[in-house]
Amino acid sequence: MAKLTQDELLAQFEELTLIELAAFVKAFEDKFDVTAAAPVAVAAVAGPGAPTEAAEEQDEFDVILDAAGDKKIQVIKEVRTLTSLGLKEAKDLVDTAGAKVLEKVAKDVAEKAKAALEGAGAKVTVK
Repeated sequence: MAKLTQDELLAQFEELTLIELAAFVKAFEDKFDVTAAAPVAVAAVAGPGAPTEAAEEQDEFDVILDAAGDKKIQVIKEVRTLTSLGLKEAKDLVDTAGAKVLEKVAKDVAEKAKAALEGAGAKVTVK
């Protein structure tokens, strides 16, 4: 029997139905004691209360203004200090609930912005 090339084998497989091909794969696995399944990485199960993404530390944060509070003018001034917005744009941002003051900034910048805005009376979330 002549040895078939890879192209000849593929031509033969093209003629098979999916059921015939599945049966062939099963017979091949049994004959040569191998598996055609792709290896799957198994994730370790974390215990209760364990952080799921401890290995992946977040390095970009968003500073979100939840509420302006009682001292809205001070909050607008802080927003203008933190951003390059004009007075009207800063006022519109402060009036919008859940507005992002800063996006994708370092942790220390986000913490400083949060402290400044909370010092002015705003409610702020860092995500």
